Amino acid sequence: MRHSLSKASIKMALPPIHHHQFRRALPYYSTLLLQEYLHRLQLARRKAGKQYPDLLLLLQHRPVYTAGRRQTDTELQDERKRLEARGADFVHTQRGGELTYHGPGQIVGYPLLDLGRSVPPVAVRDYICLMQKTLKLHLREAHNIDSSSTDLTGVFLAPDAKIASIGVQIRHRLTTHGFAMNITNQPLAWFEDVVACGLEGVKATTVSAALGTDVSLRDEVPGLVRRFGQVYGRDMVPSIWTAIPRSAMLSSM
Repeated sequence: MRHSLSKASIKMALPPIHHHQFRRALPYYSTLLLQEYLHRLQLARRKAGKQYPDLLLLLQHRPVYTAGRRQTDTELQDERKRLEARGADFVHTQRGGELTYHGPGQIVGYPLLDLGRSVPPVAVRDYICLMQKTLKLHLREAHNIDSSSTDLTGVFLAPDAKIASIGVQIRHRLTTHGFAMNITNQPLAWFEDVVACGLEGVKATTVSAALGTDVSLRDEVPGLVRRFGQVYGRDMVPSIWTAIPRSAMLSSM
């Protein structure tokens, strides 16, 4: 006789997600190396039949422009020179999406999850849709900001105003990269130098711009973490220092 699990019982069957917020802006490349280290650790422990945590890293980056895997080094050569002269780093990554900016004033989230923990495994598109739903829910509940409906990936407040980007990489059902949501107005001038995500006519906007007042980025994190767990059906544990080696964390800072 077959039995179906309720959403509540599925949530209880899954381990919690460990989350950590870095207190200062970090170089993009260092956090990329950290993600790769954690991905290898999760994969190795899974293959060995050992326990391993799901993680959510929350942070701000130092100014950096990043390109996605569909773009080539040759076509990006001139852009790299131009944007590095602007004073930002430039990193070519293996995430989805195209050229975009990360820096102070954004909340960047890197979920490192095993999509195969659920039965059946979470599909890639569903994983991205849940991430998008999390960000929209946070904007609505925390700030009474409604998002615009669109078939594009990310979160828009209008067809020509984008407030959050999503770009992920999934290997062996393990996720890396994630989302970036503009909170303060600091990123806006940097976005003016690029066609972010290849979307002509679309400008970046922020929570501060939508509200017409300053917003504290640090105050955003607790609610965002809570809603991430709510949407993904997982408990959230407010520390990852016991989940991964301290040396790996410090080497990324």
